[in-house]
Amino acid sequence: MRLTTAPDTRLTHTVSRSVLDLLLPHHRTTTGTAPAPAEAFPHQVHRIGDFVRRGEPVVFTLPGFPCKSPNPAKVLGHLPDQGERLSLGFLNDLCARIGEIHPPGARVVICSDGHVFGDLIRVPDDHIDAYSDELRRLISELGLDHLSVFDLRDVWGDLPHPAKRAHVHNRYAPALDALRAEVRAGGHTLALYRGITRFLLDDTADFTGTRSALQRECRRRAYGVIQRSRAWGELIAEHHPRSVRLSIHPQPVGAPKFGIRLLDASDAWTTPWHSAALRRGDGTWSLLPRAEAERRGRLVHRDGRPSHFAQGAP
Repeated sequence: MRLTTAPDTRLTHTVSRSVLDLLLPHHRTTTGTAPAPAEAFPHQVHRIGDFVRRGEPVVFTLPGFPCKSPNPAKVLGHLPDQGERLSLGFLNDLCARIGEIHPPGARVVICSDGHVFGDLIRVPDDHIDAYSDELRRLISELGLDHLSVFDLRDVWGDLPHPAKRAHVHNRYAPALDALRAEVRAGGHTLALYRGITRFLLDDTADFTGTRSALQRECRRRAYGVIQRSRAWGELIAEHHPRSVRLSIHPQPVGAPKFGIRLLDASDAWTTPWHSAALRRGDGTWSLLPRAEAERRGRLVHRDGRPSHFAQGAP
């Protein structure tokens, strides 16, 4: 007796691949090679297929949108601006396009992780609260119905922020010795460690010691950031166990996390919260450090606050 694939199984696989095809042009990777085919992402096809088979909206979780960088040479302030506005719009539009292929649609849960790292990245908790509140306001104001925000307030309510961080770290973070061994082994963890160390160096604007002392401190804090990042990922998986996991960090082809590029940028690690948005003369957008964007365009205000830079005539 010859076994055949059931029609509904074939349809589920076809739709799942088509959904993934919408994500592939935005894959954030450090390889610089041509986009990989859907076959190279079996984990994502399987996760998407679970929602397709059940006739449910595909749920993506995206850790990120934590807070603005504390370095004023990189950003316009501590609240979301045009970079976040464009990125949120991109994610919502992506979900709408998925709905054209999979009628139940899709949604992205933005797992805002600023409070997870606040003490390590040297950003005040009140700035993080203001950033997260403004994200929610923008989502409502712009009618981005496919998006929602999840943060530590949804887990531990009004507990003091240090207590929340302690809960995350103690319950979910990997041991430091084990993480150091991973970094020494090289590969993706070493690249992540170096990338985070570089970000911490670049984000420091008021260090009074020597450059070598700053480097040592940032290397130490980088381990803490990776520990908390792993812990936050475990917490997200616990609260959203079936979701398709996206990442704002570059990810290898076929990894369980799918790295996604929100906007055009000169560096694979650049995010809206580490940069300012520049509208080019042709109407396209890019993310750049504030100081560089300022050299290329004029500052534009929106709702009484600095929003972005623009080239060309007003």
